[in-house]
Amino acid sequence: MDVLTALRSATAERHAELDTRTPLAAEAPDLRAYRDHLHLLEAWLAPIQSALDDGLALPPRDYLALIRSDLAHPSLACLPASPLLAPEAWTARQDAAWRWGVAYVIEGSQLGGAVLYKRLAERLAPHPLAYLRGEGSPGPRWQQFLAALRGAVVTPAQIEQACQGARQAFDSLITLLNSSSAQPADHP
Repeated sequence: MDVLTALRSATAERHAELDTRTPLAAEAPDLRAYRDHLHLLEAWLAPIQSALDDGLALPPRDYLALIRSDLAHPSLACLPASPLLAPEAWTARQDAAWRWGVAYVIEGSQLGGAVLYKRLAERLAPHPLAYLRGEGSPGPRWQQFLAALRGAVVTPAQIEQACQGARQAFDSLITLLNSSSAQPADHP
């Protein structure tokens, strides 16, 4: 089985759940929803990014810097404070295939970000939505990622390890989303 097919199959239910539950899944998300989405992703990515900073055959991208830049934008300054999420403990494994699975979730999220950017750019202006916009079209980087993934993860055991990493990455984000849903709402 092709690693991409296996990863999609292994994470389809988790991906579908996130597509309907993140702050930007609302019918008409506003800047507050975008801010909450950024806080969720920051808490999720902080421990993961440090665990993946080396060893993959891609130029590193600092997605946390884009998130933090967006959080500092003046258009968010007038919003009421929201509870910050504490990052989950993240136990990185050393096997490369597992790390490729985690990277699959992170890199794949950039494709979804591009779709959200097109949908929200006008509505949330003047916020630049730098995280969703990324550094240009995600297509070329995604193709580069897929080629490297398919070259690095080929055996059935490696494919299963990659699927485990991808599932753990999704599960970590879902756990954070559940904890943010359980927190009391802001009061203006």
